[in-house]
Amino acid sequence: MDLGPQDDFKWFGEGFDGFPKRLPDDVVEYLIFIIDSKLGDTQVRERLQAFQRALVVLEKKFLKEYIWQRESIKLDLIREGSHWLLKGSTNYGDSVADEWLIVFLLRELSKKFPDAWIRVYDTDGEFLLIEAADALPAWLSPEVAENRVWIQKHQLLVIPLSKTETPKPLDREEALAIIEQTPTRMQHLPKVETEAFHRLKGYPAAISENQHHATLPLPRRVAHVLHTKPSHVAAAVEAFYLRDPVSLRLLQPEKSDVALKFPPTDFVEVSVRFTKVLYAQLLGQRWTPPGPYGDALAGLIKNGGKATSRSREKCEIGVKLAAGFEMLVQHKLYANKKNARELQLLLDDLEAGEEILPIDAEIAQWPKLEDDESWLNIDFAEFERELAGKGGAMGAEGGFGDKNAQENLRKMVDRFNKFLEDDSTGNDRAGSLDPMDMDNDSDAERRAWDDPEDSDETDEEADDEQADAEYAEYEKAYETYMSLSSAEKSVLLDEARELANAEEADKEEDDEIQKLTEMMEAELFSHGALKLNPESDKKSDATKNPKLDKGKGKARLDKVDEEDHADEDDDEEEYLDEDYNLADNMLKAFKGQAGLAGPAGNLMGMMGVQFPPDADDEEKPRKGKS
Repeated sequence: MDLGPQDDFKWFGEGFDGFPKRLPDDVVEYLIFIIDSKLGDTQVRERLQAFQRALVVLEKKFLKEYIWQRESIKLDLIREGSHWLLKGSTNYGDSVADEWLIVFLLRELSKKFPDAWIRVYDTDGEFLLIEAADALPAWLSPEVAENRVWIQKHQLLVIPLSKTETPKPLDREEALAIIEQTPTRMQHLPKVETEAFHRLKGYPAAISENQHHATLPLPRRVAHVLHTKPSHVAAAVEAFYLRDPVSLRLLQPEKSDVALKFPPTDFVEVSVRFTKVLYAQLLGQRWTPPGPYGDALAGLIKNGGKATSRSREKCEIGVKLAAGFEMLVQHKLYANKKNARELQLLLDDLEAGEEILPIDAEIAQWPKLEDDESWLNIDFAEFERELAGKGGAMGAEGGFGDKNAQENLRKMVDRFNKFLEDDSTGNDRAGSLDPMDMDNDSDAERRAWDDPEDSDETDEEADDEQADAEYAEYEKAYETYMSLSSAEKSVLLDEARELANAEEADKEEDDEIQKLTEMMEAELFSHGALKLNPESDKKSDATKNPKLDKGKGKARLDKVDEEDHADEDDDEEEYLDEDYNLADNMLKAFKGQAGLAGPAGNLMGMMGVQFPPDADDEEKPRKGKS
């Protein structure tokens, strides 16, 4: 019997030990183990520390001027269970190149450390296998792949299923035990390896190719910061890219009552080093600068002489970058960020006179680099040829953009074509539409009746616009949240849990009050305390006198009609005495308690009214005794 996917998840009461852990979006995590039966704990630690030192050497060799999108590679020596290991994670943001750079560095180090076993995974899981999806054996599905994929001696190795093993993912300890006890069981699949590492073909040359230099007008303070530490550009660009209303308010001193720390004045021409992703993020943002930043942009364009599209574009990018630095150093959201703290220290040094801004003559000596921006351009004719699988050879003239983009697109096209050619995928369905998939409901011209969709089109468009606006607001909030550090996210989650618990407690209290109210109403009704007009009930009963059923029908109707009019008059008199009726009913309910505790007595006690024992009740026992 098919039980559906088995994920070994235990429900409450079945040994539940927490929900499955999942990495945040845009985060890659990596683990390095030293596996050698001849080494003790001390030697293993020494080997791991040597791995750390080798990474530093490799960074100095290849990453001297590299700018990470959000975080750099980092390895911490820790102990988990019975193993010492190096563990790290990197938030690469929108720069997938950072993720593959980490894979390149760790794979390079695996050549120098043959006893090192390396595992790399991200939000999607075993992303190396995702790259090699077209070459995977049938058994190596995502459901069983966890902890089976390792890098060792520059190779991609896989722990295969044994003949008696139930298809399932391995936990880490199981995988390490297999590597330690039966290392020959590991499989090297050349086709899988080639596909998994195809993005690394251009490395290490691709590291420098990912950089982009542009000469921009910047405030002297910003120019000094970037000359001192170029990597600050990444944090400033992200602060601008993820700007919110608070950030925009901070750019306007007349609204925020806070002085600008990077005022858009005293502009100088300097060369700035970006990654291609960072430069594209700034270039692609449509933004109308507020307050002094708008004035600064207008002045730059005016003083630049002929306002060509290129000069205006560079002015806009310079103003955006200056605004990003202001947001980064002013917004409380970034107060605990390393870049913001370093910037604040630099500003403090400038205020104290320990640092001096560079003069024009000094800035003139700085190198000015301007890289070609053709990688931003797309030749759509060539793009169409690539989609058709008819593009020119790699590196040929007239490509539609970046070489890596071309190769990735070719791989996508090849995979899609193979998918269509694969009989097992049902390519007959891929090439044709199911009749139910065809939208012919709105073909009103062929029908004699009106299409309600046509009449509601305007309302639907309005709803769509509102939904788009709400989704855009959600996306903006989500991006801001994802830019927070783990500590900040933890604080927000704790506050959310407290709020949810408080709301749940309030709901439970309201439910309890509702139950008590219903019980009290039922008790009062049983004693007649809530009947404001009891006499009307008696009179309504009188109309049901069997004697009225005797005689002719017309006589009976006349009689009932007369009594109905009489009842209406009596009801009007009764409604005038509601207070009297309520007091009478309360007294009767209190009497019905027979001296015991009850709702009527409790209500009167709450109103400060205390009644003596009923005189009738006192006489009854005396009569009984005589």
